[in-house]
Amino acid sequence: MTETDEAELRDLIPRLRRFARALTHDSTAADDLVQASLERAVSRWKSRHEAGSLQAWLFSILYRRFLDERKRAGRFSRLLDVFRGPRDVAPSAEEVVIARASLESFGRLPPEQRALMLLVAVEGLSYGEAAEALGVPIGTVMSRLSRARKALRELTDNDVSPPSLRVLK
Repeated sequence: MTETDEAELRDLIPRLRRFARALTHDSTAADDLVQASLERAVSRWKSRHEAGSLQAWLFSILYRRFLDERKRAGRFSRLLDVFRGPRDVAPSAEEVVIARASLESFGRLPPEQRALMLLVAVEGLSYGEAAEALGVPIGTVMSRLSRARKALRELTDNDVSPPSLRVLK
């Protein structure tokens, strides 16, 4: 690994963390996922295809680790939700309510669609880079992205309701 590779790797860490947090919805689990992904990347550095994008390669490793961990933890996810307890209550401002409803709708998308939207819309990867990162054809990326956007619009349109207001006398 050259100094240039190390610098590029360090520059990508915040983006990997952001992607992992969006996938896991838990900052501690996200940091663990990033660390495990970076360890895997460094240990397999020599097998990396030089022609490919480092960014796409790292996002691919992180996403695959996420899927693997998700499969292992599938049986216990309901128990974890019980122990986490209730989430923070949003302030009553209408814009915050709409934003939270949109984020909740985004969280209900299937992980494949959520990951793709994060890579393309948030991280700014091209369709080709996203296809490389997720290990799917570019046509699959385009159709999944279209379905994800449609599903998010439908979820958001159906879920956004004005906050309830109390009448004070």
